[in-house]
Amino acid sequence: MLRELRRGAGLTGEDLAARCATSQSKISRIETGKLLPSVTEVDRILKALNVPPDKASKLLELARAANVDYTSGRVIARMGLDHQQREVKAQIESATVFRHFLPAMPPGFLQLRQYAEAVMTPVVPSAPRRDVNKAVRARIEMRSVLDDESRRFVLVMTEQAVRWNYAGAEIMAQQVAHMARESRRPNVDLAVLSNATETPKAPVSIFKILYERLVLVEMFNGNVSFRDPRDVTYYLELFEFFYDRALKGDDAIDFLEKVAEEFRDRSHVLGDQAR
Repeated sequence: MLRELRRGAGLTGEDLAARCATSQSKISRIETGKLLPSVTEVDRILKALNVPPDKASKLLELARAANVDYTSGRVIARMGLDHQQREVKAQIESATVFRHFLPAMPPGFLQLRQYAEAVMTPVVPSAPRRDVNKAVRARIEMRSVLDDESRRFVLVMTEQAVRWNYAGAEIMAQQVAHMARESRRPNVDLAVLSNATETPKAPVSIFKILYERLVLVEMFNGNVSFRDPRDVTYYLELFEFFYDRALKGDDAIDFLEKVAEEFRDRSHVLGDQAR
């Protein structure tokens, strides 16, 4: 389609590349389907070709649809959750600022082994089969991303994500205390959205924002990625909306330590009852 439009405009690949301030080889890869252009790139090409607004609008919608990727949970399971964990690690390592919104559980790189085992073990009979041990090992290895202090982590967790009892009171106490300790790293900004805070927007999905050009949204049965600048802007604004209302700094750490103490108390009570 783009090649036909270019030829119809009487332009060579080099002419179009010059108008778009890009290389002729990139134009060629886009025209031959070897490279998926971003919505911004398609918009730039269409303007350079003086494509009529009604036709340009339809082509931009196709570009936006092409820039939304869905990967089903079954595909992820076939590749192996350990492979997925390594992909996540590589994504984080490619970013200088990593924003992560977490309404259901803490991020993998803040999870202790026993907690990760509980989270990653299937509980629904129809769930795809997975090698939990390999996946947990890969998740634990991911914790090394925090050691690079040139990379900043901005994390917003809901109170539910902190308190949801995935693994029993004793393990939960250790997990929440671990998060409080990791929050003291100079490159980690962990904020907690308290249930007591009025928040006129429901936190629905886990999402990550990478280098302000890519958003990854996690669902129960798969992942969706967005590259359209309008979608990225929406998620950036949504992230800031929740971040602005969350506990931060010492207030967030105090909250985590309080919840860890509550789980320790519950663990002691359960232990006494068992005896």
